[in-house]
Amino acid sequence: MIKTGSSPRIHCVNSYYFCSECLLSCAWHKRLLHQMLLGFYLLLASQGAFAQASLRAQEMAQCLPGEAVTWGDGRDRPARHSPMVFVYRHTGAPPWFSEALVLAAVSKAAASWSQCGVPSRVLSESILAKLMPGTVLVQWSDKDSRGNFGLADLTHSLLSLGPAAFELLHTRNPTHDATQTLQMVISHEMGHHFGLMAHSRRCVDVTSYYDNGKGDTCNVRNGAPRPAGIDYRALLPTACDLQRCAQANHTDILLAPH
Repeated sequence: MIKTGSSPRIHCVNSYYFCSECLLSCAWHKRLLHQMLLGFYLLLASQGAFAQASLRAQEMAQCLPGEAVTWGDGRDRPARHSPMVFVYRHTGAPPWFSEALVLAAVSKAAASWSQCGVPSRVLSESILAKLMPGTVLVQWSDKDSRGNFGLADLTHSLLSLGPAAFELLHTRNPTHDATQTLQMVISHEMGHHFGLMAHSRRCVDVTSYYDNGKGDTCNVRNGAPRPAGIDYRALLPTACDLQRCAQANHTDILLAPH
């Protein structure tokens, strides 16, 4: 609609205007509308992402009463040794993982788990003449990992990482930062050696798994849905992981919610 007068105003109501002045005005208004809508949607998305990140961070830092729930697939028990000694063997590792990188990930996981009151040490096999009794060998082996990213074998004191699994991940998604997956796998399997035999049902815990294959899923605080498209699981032991570890090993370090 065009209102008459000394200074006609253009109203971008529909597409019935064909004069150049109208088209320019309508196009400008549409661009502005698109920009406003895009900004609004980006704001909503950023707020949602922030809320998810904030909740995840809270869950990692806190273990509220009743949250340390497992899938009931094992019974926690004390670690076999104290201190725990982990020896890393680099033979067979994928070429994009340097020895220093993997050794750092093992050390970071061990230091994090030791917060539950069980001391630990991490050594490279390259500086040892032979393995000491009671040590856990961290190695790369498709056989001992049984095709998984990682597997803890408490009977033979092994923490095995799967080269083929990481190579498949690298092939399918070469831009993915596999160091995060590596850290998570090491932390998860190391938790079993610290005595956590049952898997957590809290999605965020590093000892968790997301579903049991029977339709049951893990828990997010306040009944929130687990965000799709991201790995919600922590890379290192959470407050609930450490609380279970302390309870299993009968240490005095019990993390209270804060």
